Amino acid sequence: MGQFAQQVYTDPVHIRHLESLVRQLPTNGHVVLLLNDGSIYDGVVCERPNVQVFRDGEEKEGINGVVRLERPDVPEWSCYVWLGDIRRVEHLDSTMGSET
Repeated sequence: MGQFAQQVYTDPVHIRHLESLVRQLPTNGHVVLLLNDGSIYDGVVCERPNVQVFRDGEEKEGINGVVRLERPDVPEWSCYVWLGDIRRVEHLDSTMGSET
């Protein structure tokens, strides 16, 4: 992912939203991510993401983060999703509160 993001956030409300998403994405949690553009990703969180400092295309510094999903039933599949693109997280298991 490097140090660049298409979108970065500096507003405290947006940053709190990103931090809230981090808490909803535990390691090994099976989730469905509904994105702002309407797309949907279903997978297992490889590692709980964290918010980080990135720069956008105009060199503006701000916050975003990335979550990596995998599918145990499709070993060659994985994807990275920007936290700022996530509208909602749905949990398909009970890993919340039991992260290992």
